[in-house]
Amino acid sequence: MPTIDQISETVFRETITRAVQDVFKTMLGRTAALANSTEVATADGSPWEHPVQISGQHVVGTVGFIGDISGLIYLYLEDGFANVVASHMLGMTLEEIDEAGHEVVNDAVGELTNMTVGTFKNQLADKGFPCKLTIPSILRGSNFSIEPVSSATRRIYRFQVGDHHIVADLLMKSGDNGS
Repeated sequence: MPTIDQISETVFRETITRAVQDVFKTMLGRTAALANSTEVATADGSPWEHPVQISGQHVVGTVGFIGDISGLIYLYLEDGFANVVASHMLGMTLEEIDEAGHEVVNDAVGELTNMTVGTFKNQLADKGFPCKLTIPSILRGSNFSIEPVSSATRRIYRFQVGDHHIVADLLMKSGDNGS
């Protein structure tokens, strides 16, 4: 069974960049440019420093994938940008989004995350690493951190979408039968 070490950082960067760019172009008509990336080494039991620096309220979508490589991808969107995304995806004004409440925004961000991770997963499958998706979930808040399990590898990619920033946080490990 293939392991995560068989995939280079370049492949992960290109795969997540293409997924984010394709989904944002298709669903929002916007360009997402990779601003920078950070590879965080596999945890060795020492405390993690929070590698995703966020400030202010955020809506975070997450979808997992299970297969030869398993993991989670978190998409961090600033609260105001999440409202803009929901407005565009649902054809509603920002005032209508405010009136509709968080559930509407959560659903839109969940769908955006699901499409992004689905595109990422399909590219992994094309490279010989088949996997399946889990159901999307949403986190809302500020000043929170996500700590991976000790065997996970973490990669963080920051994108610029107009005046907004999004972060794709990938936590991955080889599948149950991998090393």
